[in-house]
Amino acid sequence: MPDTKDIIIIGAGVNGLVAAFYLARAGLKPLVVERREMVGGAAVTEAIAPGFRCPTLTHAAGPLAPEVIAELGLAGFGLEFIAPPVHVFAPTPDGRALEIPADARRRAERIAAFSKKDAERVVEFEATLFRLTKVVRRFLLEPPPAVESLMPGDVWNLLRLGKDFRSLGEKEMYRLLAWGPKPVADVVTEWFESEPLRAVVAARGIFGNFLGPRSAGSTAVLLARAALDPSAAGSPYFVKGGPGTLTQTLARAVADRGGEVRTGAEVAQLIIKNGRAAGAALANGETIEARTVISSADPKQTFLRVVDPVHLDTEFLARIQNYRSTGVVGKINLALGRLPEFTALGGASDAAQSLSGRIHIGPSLDYLEHAFDDAKYGRFSSHPYLEVMIPSISDTSLAPAGKHVMSIVVQYAPYRLRDGEWTARRDVWADSVIRTLAEYAPDLASCIEARQAITPLDLEQTYGLTGGHIFHGELGLDQMFAMRPLLGWARYRTPIAGLYLCGSGTHPGTGLNGLSGRNAAREILKDLKKR
Repeated sequence: MPDTKDIIIIGAGVNGLVAAFYLARAGLKPLVVERREMVGGAAVTEAIAPGFRCPTLTHAAGPLAPEVIAELGLAGFGLEFIAPPVHVFAPTPDGRALEIPADARRRAERIAAFSKKDAERVVEFEATLFRLTKVVRRFLLEPPPAVESLMPGDVWNLLRLGKDFRSLGEKEMYRLLAWGPKPVADVVTEWFESEPLRAVVAARGIFGNFLGPRSAGSTAVLLARAALDPSAAGSPYFVKGGPGTLTQTLARAVADRGGEVRTGAEVAQLIIKNGRAAGAALANGETIEARTVISSADPKQTFLRVVDPVHLDTEFLARIQNYRSTGVVGKINLALGRLPEFTALGGASDAAQSLSGRIHIGPSLDYLEHAFDDAKYGRFSSHPYLEVMIPSISDTSLAPAGKHVMSIVVQYAPYRLRDGEWTARRDVWADSVIRTLAEYAPDLASCIEARQAITPLDLEQTYGLTGGHIFHGELGLDQMFAMRPLLGWARYRTPIAGLYLCGSGTHPGTGLNGLSGRNAAREILKDLKKR
């Protein structure tokens, strides 16, 4: 006899677990099935050497939306967030570094060392971001409107959005409309004169996407990210124990509400009867029946792997096949015998504090654009843009005493290489990344005790991210809001009745903030109530 459940959720990443919590809180009994032997998806902490535990993929905690943290009651589970004293450390080729501390007075002093004008302008810029993203934030917290046929709730939400938009005033209304399609390089050049600050702010508009700072629409990505964190450079937050602790806590919250999470359970194919999702067949031969199926996997993984194409019309299939989800990010994790010495710090006694947040390697807009140029032609960047963190500075539980783990997100590393294959070029690529970072920390190579190199191909094969795209699809103007993943299918529903999406390939899709899962659960509960 097949097992029978209220709801099956495919994938125990952040959004799948968040959706499961809201459904369990409503009195349902969701079952979350995860093909790996651990929960987390992209938010996991794993050993890379004896005694060294590193954030395998993502290294920051979202940031989780405050609504999700409060509604799931995560504080009650003992989850501990760590806010480092320095947000960004951005070394430059001339041996200096732009440091952006959390403290406002010190931040002004450090930016003024590069430009006194920028130290004043950054305050105004952040105030502008805060005003603009109050409107953008409302977009993120609600499902996109059903463009093809507005529902009463859509009309109400649009009226509220219109009211918020008008409250900006004429100048800011124009600015919001004008900024969205712009290259982020144009915006930061308009506001700032120092290249390091321009590059640090612009990086928020290109991170994880096949975009350079001079790509149209990259400012829209910056605005979407700033909606949850309106600081100019972004504020890194860690979870004590690494991101895996976050997702393990989410799984406990689901179980506490009566849901179930099962690992080592890979879905081979969805069961569809009379045009309606009716359960899932697992790779081990087990069959689970359910009234509703929700996929937190990316749209291509869902519709091109676990759904038999006979259940989808040819037009929809063609649109999904053309959905852009080719990644440009790889990951390198290092076990370090000691903290590397960055030239810009000159052996300072408080070097660890300076390195406690995000280390940005990408000193100018031209540097970032040239790194992108390599990827356009199928090459990994010879001088990549790097986002580096050393979480063991703030969380000593991750490494032996006096030692550290370093987490490096590498951009650009295209999924498809023009010359050779990733399996053969993994070490060459990893070596080039270490050399790039060693230009700023010359003793890095001598600090390394072990390393782990994760290519875009690994992101697909091991972690189930089609094309190795960390956001389940490009965050472009044509794949955001009411067009994520496709126009007409942006409200978490699919052409198959009873099958829903809740992963990052749905709105808002800007990272591990939990809002895709939250929004999807609310829409699913509306449908279940009608049924």
